[in-house]
Amino acid sequence: MKESQLQTQIKNRLTKHGWLVVKIISSSMNGIPDLMCIRKGVVMFLEVKTDVGVVAPLQEYVMKVLNSHQVHSRVVRSVEDIDVYCHKTY
Repeated sequence: MKESQLQTQIKNRLTKHGWLVVKIISSSMNGIPDLMCIRKGVVMFLEVKTDVGVVAPLQEYVMKVLNSHQVHSRVVRSVEDIDVYCHKTY
């Protein structure tokens, strides 16, 4: 499966559960995760990778910075990851 297909599946799952999901195509910050998700005052950033996708060091650094600012940020590799990560907020 392509990363873009996985992103669409993840976006659909989150949208179904009331999340506003924005695909970040271009920003002034290199390494920003693929998706920004907002629901009930919670913001999370998701870097979507396939099973064989590699997270670049800059992406890891940016996610660490986001997390240090109390903004949830993580790598997801499947729709099931979303179910595990977000089950408490559904």
